[in-house]
Formats: sequence, structure tokens, C-alpha cells
Amino acid sequence: MEDFLSDENIDAILSSLKQAEPKLDTNSDGRKIQTYDFKKALRFSQDQIRTLTRIHENFARLLTSYFTAQLRTFVHISVISVDQYPYEEFVRSVQKKSILGVFTAAPLQGSMVMEFSPDVTYVMFDRMLGGQGHVSLQSTDLTEIEISVIQRVFINALTSFQEAWLSVVKLTPELKEIEINPQFLSMSPPNETIIMVSLAAKIGSVEGKINICLPHVVLEQILPKLSARHWLANQKKTIEKHEVEALEKKLQGTRLDVKAVLGRTSIDVGELLNLKNGDVIRLTESYDDPVTIWVDDKQKFLAQPGVSKGRMAVQVTQVHGEGDEFDDNE
Repeated sequence: MEDFLSDENIDAILSSLKQAEPKLDTNSDGRKIQTYDFKKALRFSQDQIRTLTRIHENFARLLTSYFTAQLRTFVHISVISVDQYPYEEFVRSVQKKSILGVFTAAPLQGSMVMEFSPDVTYVMFDRMLGGQGHVSLQSTDLTEIEISVIQRVFINALTSFQEAWLSVVKLTPELKEIEINPQFLSMSPPNETIIMVSLAAKIGSVEGKINICLPHVVLEQILPKLSARHWLANQKKTIEKHEVEALEKKLQGTRLDVKAVLGRTSIDVGELLNLKNGDVIRLTESYDDPVTIWVDDKQKFLAQPGVSKGRMAVQVTQVHGEGDEFDDNE
């Protein structure tokens, strides 16, 4: 009997875990209760898992572009699932002859793993060494040339990983080692919760998987940033040159109501009706007080009255900064 799980076995296990309904018991009060297994604690919320899914969908697109250019053949990579499991389940799910790349990503603390399934690994070897993309599952250890090739593949894949995570945090991924035996991995305790990202990879006519193991202890410091609100708020849209020009043109054509207020006073209606040519109205402001400039009914500037080219004018002497207060004698 083989000592590893095939792709079909893994798919069946993941499918059964998703479809299994939680068993509910009834207590003495007639209320439904669910037994909770603290050994398999759910440490990630659904909102965080959705954000991780979006990040790795972007990663899958970047990886597709990279592999297509490197392997010079049709490549398609997509996200199958993003779920949380105990670390020991990830170790058990690793296929025999898979290649494991252990990496870190500062400022995150701890190690993560990227797994290339055997079919994916050996079709890449064949294509990058000049072959037609045939899979040959060798029984011998990796040669120095194959190790060099797969290291370069992992390093470039981590560049795509870094770019996919820029919307949340700037990471600096670094490949630490290449491993072929998952039993030698000791990144986390067996019951530690991890996020397992499963990607379906099709290279030419060959299909396989790429799995990524992200331990909870590594992601713990950035969990608040994995909310949908934070992720969407940090999406940056590049402003095109024509958009800037259109915005400037629109602003230049905007009309504003600008008025300079020399001062204020109050008089009776009778006095107003009896006003005649030559009468003087005394204002509350002194003759040397600055003039208030209003823009669309908002106090924006202080100015000094005067004459320019034979016309009455004002010269701005002070800008109404954000939070500044002017005296209002209304």
C-alpha cells in the first residue's frame, strides 16, 4: 500500500470536510448545542479567509504569467480553495516526490511552505531543460542542476507572492531551503492552525497542484489588515494622465461666488427708509481692520482694501487655513 495520498484522495477529503454538517446536540433546556474541539480551533474568520482568497487569486494570475513566459507553453493556474486545518493535516496531505520550498517573508515572523506536486515539478524540469513537457517521475534524488532550476523557480514565484501581498503589507520573501520529505519540516506544532491555499496548475496537457501553507502564528500580527474593509481601502488606482488633464480643465471652468465684506452694522427699518444721498452709515469695523473675503459663503481670506489700475481692489494678506477661526460679527 502506498504511503501517500493522491490528488483524488486529497480532493475527496477536502470535499467531505466542506460538506460535513456540524452535529448538534440538545441540552436539558431544549437548546441546540455544538461540540467544539479545541485541538482544531478555527483561528481565522470568514472575512479574513475571503481576503486571503482574493490575495491568492491575484497571486495565481501573476504566477500564470511567469510560468507562461518561462515554460513557453500554455499555463493556467487558479485557486481551488483557501481553508484552515491543523498543521499535521497539511503534512499528511503532501504527496510523495513533491518539492517543498521553505521560505520566510519579513516582517512576518516564522516560516511558510510552498509545495509543487510531482507532476508540476517534473514537467517544469523537462520544459526548462529543453524537453517537450513530458513527466518522468524519477526515483532518484534531485541532481544539482535540478536543484538549481527549482530554486530559481521558487525565487521567482516568491516575487509574484510579494507583489500579490502589496495590497495588505510589503513583504520581503526569502527562500530558506528546498525539502522533499515533509516529515523534516518542523515549522509548527501538529495542532497549530494553518491556512492551506490550494492552486490548480495546468501546464500544457499536464495537471497538478501548488499548495501554500501559512501558519496562524506567522499571520497573527497582520490579521487586522486581512479584513475586507482594510483590503479594499488600500487598493490604489493609477491615475492616468488624461484623467488629470480632464480634472484640471473641469476645475478651471468652475465658477465661484467671491465677495469682499468691508464691514457690518445694523439699522432700523425707519432709518433705512429715510436714507438720502450723502448720509453716512457707521460700521462696526475700524477703517484699518482687514476685509473678509468669502468664497461660496465660506470665509476663506483676509485682505487689505486699495486701488488697482483705477479700480477698487483688495489684496489677500492671510489665508484661512483648515481649522482657523475668524471673528464673525454677524
